[in-house]
Formats: sequence, C-alpha cells, structure tokens
Amino acid sequence: MILGENRGLNTFTLKMLAVLFMLLDHIYLYFFSPSVGAPLILTCIGRVAYPLFLFCMVWGYHYTKNRKIYLLRLYLCSLFMTGFAYAIDYYLPTNGFGYGNHNIFLNMFWVGLLISTIEIFQKDRTKGGIMLGAIFAVQILYFYAEIILHTVFPFMPGLSGDTIAGIIPNIFLNEYGFEFIALGILMYFLKEKKSLFCVMYVIFSIAQFSNEVVYGELGIPIQWLMIAALPLMLRYNNEKGYGMKYFFYVFYPAHTFLLFYVANFVLGKV
Repeated sequence: MILGENRGLNTFTLKMLAVLFMLLDHIYLYFFSPSVGAPLILTCIGRVAYPLFLFCMVWGYHYTKNRKIYLLRLYLCSLFMTGFAYAIDYYLPTNGFGYGNHNIFLNMFWVGLLISTIEIFQKDRTKGGIMLGAIFAVQILYFYAEIILHTVFPFMPGLSGDTIAGIIPNIFLNEYGFEFIALGILMYFLKEKKSLFCVMYVIFSIAQFSNEVVYGELGIPIQWLMIAALPLMLRYNNEKGYGMKYFFYVFYPAHTFLLFYVANFVLGKV
C-alpha cells in the first residue's frame, strides 16, 4: 500500500519521492551549462532528496534485524560507487565536468556506525571505547592511505581524497560532510520525539541558510530548502510499504551514469 492502513506516507513512498527529487537535482547538476540551461529550480527541489533518504535510513536501521549486515551492505555499496566513479573518470575522461562524487552510501554507513557506537557506549563503556578507538585508528590509517596504496599498487594514477575515503572511510571527507552525518544521528535519537525533531530540523535548516550566505557558491542560499522535507517526514506512518529494496541501490549509479554520458558524449556539453 502507498499510503498505508494508518494513512500517511510509508517508507516506500518517501523513498520514491526522494528518488524523484534526486533525479531533478542531478539533471541540473549535469545540464546547468548555458548550452542546455537546466533551470535552478531543479536543484532547489533536489535539496529535499538527501534528508528524505537519511530519514528512511535511520528508521530502516531502527527496524533491521541485523545491523552488521546492514552496515556491510552500505560499505560494499560505498566501495562499488568509489570504484565505479574511478573507472568512469579513467576510461571516459572529459575536458569539462566529470562524473563527480556520488556516494551517499558512505554517509549512511557513518550514520549507522556512529549510532551503534553511541548505543553500545551507553550500555558498555568498555566496548564503546574500543569502537571509538577503532574509528580513530581508521582516521589515522586514512592519513597514510595514499602512501600505502601507491606502495601496494604503484601502477595506479593519483587518487583523490574522495576515492581514498571511499575505501578507508573518513568521517569528514564525504559527499555531504560531517554535519549531515550528525543530522542523521540526531534524526535517529529524536525520531519518536516529534516536537524536538521539528525544532532540531528547523534549526539545522536555518544553519544551512546562514552557512551559504557566508560560503555559498551559487550566490543564493538553497540548501536550507531542505526544510520542505519536514512535512513529508511528519507524515511517516511507520509502515514499510512495497519492497523493491534493491531498486534504489541500482537506480543510484544507473541514473547518474546515464546523465553523465548524455551530457558529455551525446549532447556534447563539454
């Protein structure tokens, strides 16, 4: 059911809406050049996509029966997207806008891992401390990762920080940055406290507006428009809806590659 027995919006519906918003955002990303002229409104609408995906992820993490498998799947998807992007940029080089860094799986992996770390620390400080130490060790490993990888694979060309982070996760270097990882953690722990959830989300959106006023690249703040996702989240009815779990894992790389290819090699955007 799309609306569910209790009405409102189920997980499937929220994900499909997020997919639509993401598609509009990526159309703008690849076709914003003067020769094509995709309108700015597309990426404005697209600001809703990631918060919706993140919201569905934290509820999915809450309900999943096996968090280890859940995290492993996210990490493996992150590895795939890293290798996929690397292969595209290597075998299909462009003179202009490349494939880019598309890897929300890495952000979601961090959200799930840190949620589990916090909950374990609350129950057992020794185990929680070990997990925190392991996370810190991975951050140190990232610092030396490029030297290690070039030593093991000397034939590899230069690796970007995003590529290395997709292999050895860095808590700050990812598609949306640490602030959106923090948002996912806050979503999880406030998901059943709607009033606090709303206050937190509104404050976060306001902070995005202020941040872009100071550091924005487009000249006008747009990330704060993620506030439009809040009414949709509040209509969540705690129902799963249709399955199609793997559709979302396949659609993500498929549509980004198609848009990249059309923009660069069909329309000749570059």
